[in-house]
Amino acid sequence: MTSGEPVAPWGARRTGWRARLAQGSTLQRLDWPLLGAALALSVLGAVLVYSATRGRAQLTGGNPYAFLQRHIVNTVIGIVLATVAVRVGPRRLRDLTPVLYGITLLMVLLVLTPFGATINGSRRWIIVAGMSIQPAEFVKVTIVLAMALLLAAKVDAGDRWHPDVRSVVVALAVAGVPALLVLLTPDLGQFMGIGVIVLGVLLASGASARWVAVLLAAGVLGAVAVWQLHLLDQYQVNRFAAFADPALDPSGVGYNTSQARIAIGAGGLLGQGLFHGAQTTGQFVPEQQTDFVFSVAGEELGFVGSLALILLLGVVLWRALRIAHACPDLYGTVVAAGIVAWLAFQAFENIGMNLGIMPVTGLPLPFVSYGGSSMFAGWFAVGVLQGIRLQRPPAS
Repeated sequence: MTSGEPVAPWGARRTGWRARLAQGSTLQRLDWPLLGAALALSVLGAVLVYSATRGRAQLTGGNPYAFLQRHIVNTVIGIVLATVAVRVGPRRLRDLTPVLYGITLLMVLLVLTPFGATINGSRRWIIVAGMSIQPAEFVKVTIVLAMALLLAAKVDAGDRWHPDVRSVVVALAVAGVPALLVLLTPDLGQFMGIGVIVLGVLLASGASARWVAVLLAAGVLGAVAVWQLHLLDQYQVNRFAAFADPALDPSGVGYNTSQARIAIGAGGLLGQGLFHGAQTTGQFVPEQQTDFVFSVAGEELGFVGSLALILLLGVVLWRALRIAHACPDLYGTVVAAGIVAWLAFQAFENIGMNLGIMPVTGLPLPFVSYGGSSMFAGWFAVGVLQGIRLQRPPAS
């Protein structure tokens, strides 16, 4: 301290100290039920992924812990990204949104170029530093942030009560560009998820209900046009056909769902026990560490274990809704609501395709399925939610 630097009075320093104590530390003000549920899901996912892959030498290269180790690393990286999101905070994140949007848009464009990588017959990835990245997962995050930025700008500034027509049109255009690129990859499941996110964001923003009706009508007309113009790949058509008629090709395109349902049904009330599921041990369910990881829970943990997993997902959604409801500005409310729409649809679609009540689309189960991109995006969303919670007054 230099001799010319002013010194705060002792009383003022005591008042500041007491104010900080009354507010509580950042750790005390975090939403711990949200954090605990997400962490419990990731840990449970690690166990289920290990059970699904430990005996599959063709996948693990002879190391039964390979997928378990990667899942743990992905979770740690995800938690680091969540910490970064909390530290950045919603205000600075709002300023960074155009940059993040541009980066994810570029990543999706790269998938459509020779830089795109084909994995399991699908061209949806790019390779970065030896790691396969699925840009569509990050597109969902930036669409939520970008739409919230545009829809809430005039409302939070006090100029309007609800988003105006121009704000809605621009927001839909901003969401539509990456959504169409994702569809071209082609990734129908992620495209459907983006559609649900857009609807959720519009509803939360207070935009006119007519926009939702227009989007629903456009979605129906678009689906009919895609079908009539034969724009879907044959494997996508086969998946929808198998969903409409599960008995159509039980040994072919319907095999995954059929075996997943057998595994879940065999679990009964309490399950066959961890690492003792006949379907899982016998490797009858393909892609069981990713798309069909819920079938491992159903077979080995039974109805009780599966219900616990669903309840943990419910806690994540409940706490996110609480954060949206208590947020002091429209931007935070819309961001939190968009994340709820994203995670809720993805969880419902994944569990539904395991049960045979939804078509197979390849969407992972949030925090549970193996996959770095999904884990990174999910945990980053948790960090964004925590940042929104921390910006509100401590007494609220």
